[in-house]
Amino acid sequence: MTESSKAVFLSYASQDTQAALSLCDALRAAGIEVWFDQSELRGGDAWDQAIRKQIKTCALFIPVISRNAHERIEGYFRLEWKLGVDRSHLISADQAFLLPVVIDDTPDDDERVPDRFREVQWTRLPAGQHAQAFAERVLRLLSGEPRRRSTGPESATARVLIARDPVLPWWRSRAAFLAAIVVIAVTSGYLAANRLVLSKRGEARTAPTPAAPNAPGPAPSFSPPAHSIAVLPFVNLSGDKDQEYFSDGLTEELLNSLAEIEGLQVAARTSAFSFKGQDNDIGTIARRLNVGAVLEGSVRRSAHTIRISAQLINATTGFHLWSKTYDRDLGDVLKLQTEIATAVAGALKVTLLGDPSSKIEMGGTRNPAAFDAYLRGVRAYTSRHEAKDLPAAIAAYTEAVRLDPNYALAYAARSLALSSYGAEAATGTAVREAFVDAQADARQALRIAPDLAQAYLALGSVAEDTLNFTQASASYQRALALAPGNAQVLRISGGFSASVGYFDAGVAATRHAVVLDPLARASYTALAQALYYARRYDEAVAAYTEGIRLAPDFKVYYAQRGMAYYGLGDLVSAQASCEIKSDYWASQQCLAIVYDKLHRHADAEVELAKFTAWGGDDGAYQNATIYAQWGNVPKALKWLETALRLHDPGLASLKTDPLLDPLRKEVRFQAVMRELKFPQ
Repeated sequence: MTESSKAVFLSYASQDTQAALSLCDALRAAGIEVWFDQSELRGGDAWDQAIRKQIKTCALFIPVISRNAHERIEGYFRLEWKLGVDRSHLISADQAFLLPVVIDDTPDDDERVPDRFREVQWTRLPAGQHAQAFAERVLRLLSGEPRRRSTGPESATARVLIARDPVLPWWRSRAAFLAAIVVIAVTSGYLAANRLVLSKRGEARTAPTPAAPNAPGPAPSFSPPAHSIAVLPFVNLSGDKDQEYFSDGLTEELLNSLAEIEGLQVAARTSAFSFKGQDNDIGTIARRLNVGAVLEGSVRRSAHTIRISAQLINATTGFHLWSKTYDRDLGDVLKLQTEIATAVAGALKVTLLGDPSSKIEMGGTRNPAAFDAYLRGVRAYTSRHEAKDLPAAIAAYTEAVRLDPNYALAYAARSLALSSYGAEAATGTAVREAFVDAQADARQALRIAPDLAQAYLALGSVAEDTLNFTQASASYQRALALAPGNAQVLRISGGFSASVGYFDAGVAATRHAVVLDPLARASYTALAQALYYARRYDEAVAAYTEGIRLAPDFKVYYAQRGMAYYGLGDLVSAQASCEIKSDYWASQQCLAIVYDKLHRHADAEVELAKFTAWGGDDGAYQNATIYAQWGNVPKALKWLETALRLHDPGLASLKTDPLLDPLRKEVRFQAVMRELKFPQ
């Protein structure tokens, strides 16, 4: 081991990516350098000099042991394990090097774990629990603490940490809005499940521009992940400002194309686009996004042709890695996306595993007019501020599928827009009609492109809106499998996981979303909500506060942070937070609860009256939470049953909402739970 190396090498099976990411985040938060092959480049690259050198010079080798690893009788991680074991034979017996981590209930005598691993102490971190304590242990080992020998498979002293809770399965998914379409780029997030505007999934379907970054001074050192890249908005050189939707949309399409290439870590759209119009240098942007390369360029469109100039810059050195100008017919844009993405991957030394064109071009169109209509729909959908703006997006997507009936991405995008309309804007029979149409569009997209992640996201979305949680979980799971490195997928899947009780998985996924999209308020919305459901109120307060810093005008944050303070028992802070935007419906819900606990019953009644006047029966779920916290169980149950009768999407939170805890032993509450058939 070189004296200069204090890094640790993390080795894992690809099925354990989320757990490995959670572990990596905890170690890095403790100031530990982690060599983490997040790109999962295997095969030709697995034995290249970079991987060999990292294992040869790392201070600690951390293999992640699991049932997934056991079931993989063949896998590239096993080559890494062999390298680690081989090196351990060259290291003094009193020097710690191998530090196996077990993330589930895999037994200590697993025959597929190398003997050398079984000779040393195992650390058990089920579902990512106790990662901070583990990081502290690693710090001690790096400082020179001698290794501990294993004292037997069941000895409590043989483990740094012992699991106390059953391992929760990792299955949830909420899908990949962005993975290959601009729609995926929506700066959405998973909000509290409610029926009202910006309730349940309102944030997951809007994309107001985030606050302009206020970048602190550059960090003294910068070591971004390998093969990480941000795509900045391409400049519109068409001479028509109204054409900016096209340059922005094409940029997002290119970003999504890059995200389809295995081995690339691509910063999500919201964070990358937050620098638009800002006078920031490439180095500052790269540090804010934690990427090693930045792609920028320009778009010039004429009646029938398009010119795209692109350049790739090494963010640590400032040198150009690659640049090229393309002149194409508008009908060749889809193929051009593949061409540029492949060239960028080559410049970043990413080994392409097969032809990426099928994934990049899946569900797209070669009809220029349809593509233009689709981009107009995306712009209308992602830039909307109110539910009343949705029809413009739906109309544009409708034009796209009229021009190209096989445009699967447009069907998926229209499905999501229709679901948003049904959940946020429609009333009466229009609600059901919107959801029926949304489901039909999602299924049509899947008929055209059976492996389109956006279509599964859309199908899961409408299923959740209509309280079909079994269908929602299956659809989200498939979408996540198809697009596992997309921030939007992680946000939505994490939010859904937490809402149905898989807290550790939900928090891990949403934390990963923050890593990929650190300047998106939606990332903090999803993380904060997952933490709130998990009753980790202090962490939820911190996440909501960061979201407020990014989007100070986003009213719902103040109410949601107030409820997190309420969970902590800090009524003074809860009141102060909810009173900041007191005219907002969510703040009225919050204040009705908080004032009552402060014995200001008259004021609480006033807030309830305001809320009821605004929401009516559409606020049935929220009314149930208010009466539950007031201790009026009969009224709370009556409103809950009303919510069920109206198919209130807010019921998606029923299983985990802390505000309904006073009702959980009631027979009528349990009947509602059975009726909803939550995933087990």
